[in-house]
Amino acid sequence: MMYLRQRKEVKAVGVPEDFPAQEENEKLDNKSAAGHGHRRFWKILSFTVGGAVALCVGLLTSVYLATLHENDLWFSNIKEVEREISFRTECGLYYSYYKQMLQAPTLTQGFRGLVYDNKTESMRTINILQRMNVYQEVFLSILYRSLPIQKYLEPVYFYIYTLFGLQAVYVMALYTTSWLLSGTWLSGLLAALWYVTNRIDTTRVEFTIPLRENWALPFFAIQIAAVTYFLRPNLQALSQRLALLAVFMSTFLFSLTWQFNQFLTLLQALALFTLESLDVLPAAKAMWLYGIQTACLVLVCILQFFNSMILGSLLISFNLSVVIARKLQKNLKSGALLARVGKLVLHSLVVLCLTLLLNGCVKKTLNLKSDEHIFKFLKAKFGFGATRDFDANLYLCEEAFGLLPFSTFQRLSDTLLFYAYVFVLLVTVTAAFVVAFQNLRGCGRQQQGKMEVHTVDLTPDTAYNLMHTIVFGLLALSTMRMKYLWTSHMCVFASFGVCSREVWGLLLKCVRLHSPRRISVIRYAVPTLTLLYLSYKFWPGMMGELSELREFYDPDTVELMDWINSNTPRRAVFAGSMQLLAGVKLCTGRTLTNHPHYEDSSLRERTRAVYQIYAKRAPEDVHALLRSFGADYVILEDSVCFERRHRRGCRLRDLLDVANGHVMDGPGENDPDLKPAKHPRFCEEIKRNLPPYTTHFTRVFQNKTFHVYKLSGSK
Repeated sequence: MMYLRQRKEVKAVGVPEDFPAQEENEKLDNKSAAGHGHRRFWKILSFTVGGAVALCVGLLTSVYLATLHENDLWFSNIKEVEREISFRTECGLYYSYYKQMLQAPTLTQGFRGLVYDNKTESMRTINILQRMNVYQEVFLSILYRSLPIQKYLEPVYFYIYTLFGLQAVYVMALYTTSWLLSGTWLSGLLAALWYVTNRIDTTRVEFTIPLRENWALPFFAIQIAAVTYFLRPNLQALSQRLALLAVFMSTFLFSLTWQFNQFLTLLQALALFTLESLDVLPAAKAMWLYGIQTACLVLVCILQFFNSMILGSLLISFNLSVVIARKLQKNLKSGALLARVGKLVLHSLVVLCLTLLLNGCVKKTLNLKSDEHIFKFLKAKFGFGATRDFDANLYLCEEAFGLLPFSTFQRLSDTLLFYAYVFVLLVTVTAAFVVAFQNLRGCGRQQQGKMEVHTVDLTPDTAYNLMHTIVFGLLALSTMRMKYLWTSHMCVFASFGVCSREVWGLLLKCVRLHSPRRISVIRYAVPTLTLLYLSYKFWPGMMGELSELREFYDPDTVELMDWINSNTPRRAVFAGSMQLLAGVKLCTGRTLTNHPHYEDSSLRERTRAVYQIYAKRAPEDVHALLRSFGADYVILEDSVCFERRHRRGCRLRDLLDVANGHVMDGPGENDPDLKPAKHPRFCEEIKRNLPPYTTHFTRVFQNKTFHVYKLSGSK
């Protein structure tokens, strides 16, 4: 019995010795499970609240911009012709195809009318879908005709509301990118508020609604968000596939809606190439992105009936060159520091030479000249020799294609955006240099782990956004029109930085004040205070903007369009400035000699010929040129003939004089080889009604701004 009891005692003593440890483990497991469930609950709650805030901010921005547009023009109260005139320059041309599709008896006839168009360029039949990016107008017209909304919503409102709706998508994409980078939706809210308070420098949608960039940039913002997510480390296979699908769809839509997509995606490819070469970005992911860019551009090329500008794209040549060079040059990421640097320099030179060789061969073989005016402009802009080329000078003299003015930075500083951006840029650029140096030295992750206190890290998604903002920042500084690509991403990058654990952590480590609690306090306190400051300073001004009521007023242009509709044949052909003729096509449906879509070499030559109406040419020469394009009427504008907006040398008449080898008007220097013209300026002399001019031209309409002449021999 004693023995049995002893054994029971031994057993009884043995169990209590182990039991507290088991009980403690069970308690820890329970606490861990409870903690995990608690964290998951807060994660779901944060995601729900952040998503709801994103939706609200996007919709409010859309309504805000639409209200500004209505208040500025009194769009709901003006006549249809005034609404159409408000779509100035190329905006009116693009909208005219939406109107044309709606007015066609059937969708098939409307589509055929675009493929075989003989009204946009006289004496020619061109394929509008091949030449221009107007698939969005086709899609909207089909949607409007298919939906039962014709009784409740006018076509023009369906069009503009779609564009303002895309602005909501744009803001939500910026919000999402900032959220993905920082890990808190508070940075997304700050990015959205910065976008709105810097509206003058972040968007121009309210007064250039149909412009191609207003269609394309929302999809570009979605693509950046998708690329940011795709480049996150340790992503699951399903998440990667979904991210790639989002990248593909957004890149395709971006490429389909804007003719300059290939130049912007080329800059994006250069950013990816730089990061991948420095081993900051996984090579496999970079290759996926190169492939998607190329596939989307090829698909758009097919949809645009093998558009020549796409066939000669530098992007396709560059991406193919990167793949070929990688196959030829292996073991790029091995060796000592100097050896690796030498290999990367050689690799970059090989890619550059292959790109130029491939692109040159394609353009030579297919005789492509669609984008030569862009390269002439870039050559002249960056000082590689002066030019007298009319097309290049036409761009050089426009303020939108000049350097970014200093006033832009003053406005961005008023909202604290520029200060925050510079701060974040300095910190991340410093981190990028350290990481690039570590990678070139061959420091692996294990070595970095041993030297954790003395090294820094830069995740691929952050590195990509850093390169993106640098590349597009340089583009904006050189060309003001492209600032909208930079300033919107500036809002994202600055808001990410002020809410980032990594940025504040690196900064606090440098001053030896690093602690997780201090980082957490700063990353939420700084954006909260910034949001309060922006709300306090700019809310009254935004409310004031919404209360300002103006009205569209352009009686001279309205009178001109009404006269054309009432007094000229439907088949009449009009010549004039390309900006005005876009409005003529939209408001009257008449045939044009030229138009503002300048990405065609033969159209550029035709425009130069038509613009001789503002040069020093004989009346019989001008008449012969205009009649060679089938023109029946020519519209002369006093605002062009007597232009004072540009300085001497940049007025349209000066560009024509120099291109024709004539001395420019007014005091100032001229090149020594320029000679005085034998004839007076056509647009001035024709108003004197002298016999040489009245023989060929008869004035049929005149007001304070426009003079319309009918050509002899016209129908």
